[in-house]
Amino acid sequence: MIRLSVLALTLLACAPVASAQDMGTTATEPSMAVASDWRTVPAENLLVIDTNRGRILVEMTPEIAPLHVERMRLLARRAFFDGIVFHRVIDAFMAQTGDPLGTGDGQSPYPDLKAEFTFRRGPDMPFAMVAAPAGAPLGFLNSLPVQTQPDALMATTADGKVHGWGTYCPGVAGMARDEANDSANSQFFLMRQPYPALDKRYSVWGRVVSGLDIVRAIKVGDGENGMVTADPDRMIRVRVASDLPVDQRPVVQVMATSSAAFLTLIESVRMVRGADFSICDVDLPVQVSGPAAPAV
Repeated sequence: MIRLSVLALTLLACAPVASAQDMGTTATEPSMAVASDWRTVPAENLLVIDTNRGRILVEMTPEIAPLHVERMRLLARRAFFDGIVFHRVIDAFMAQTGDPLGTGDGQSPYPDLKAEFTFRRGPDMPFAMVAAPAGAPLGFLNSLPVQTQPDALMATTADGKVHGWGTYCPGVAGMARDEANDSANSQFFLMRQPYPALDKRYSVWGRVVSGLDIVRAIKVGDGENGMVTADPDRMIRVRVASDLPVDQRPVVQVMATSSAAFLTLIESVRMVRGADFSICDVDLPVQVSGPAAPAV
């Protein structure tokens, strides 16, 4: 589940890059925006992770990883994740959990999943391009940063679609696996910093839209390869928002990537970063309403 040899190679392959949040870049204040600037995350795609550190909200993206999103929904509905620890946490990398054994060797009783490293993007998908490096535009599919082949290639493919893949910016949720590609099961990780060396090697199934500060506050491992050897942080309760009673359900609105406010945001970040601009520098503004997380 991101075995030691794979992690070691990844750590050597790519040094972390500062995000806009780290650089002090801020987006347009939500109070200055209008209603049309916001998109409400569907409750069935919102994973509510309550930890001993606080609440993490993940927008799941079934458009790019339907098998993995369905597995996360299934396990949340079975209360499988409740009480499971963050067993491997590396400060400039990620926080990994989902192992009932807490050792990195456990998994759910369900079959392993087929890898979904890439997806097919059609003209009907809500892709908002923010940069166009040769051959592989970068943009957002809802709240998820993705890279993809150009639209022009759609006319040349049998299905009228092109390849795309999630890119591992801060907050992106990926599925851990063994050395075999089709070995993901229940373990997953949440990115603390950018790590593009993981792109197209681990299935992306969503992104943290609220609570990245909580992800970064999770206790860092003190053992070999980031293993947490004593008093690890843990998930208290994990549920799909649509499964919660309405009066307990958080409502999340994310800046719509189809809005003028989004274009203004992109240009402001690009001006600050200049030639160093990265899609990982873009923090989409979020508004969360509804009840607070339950007390631990």
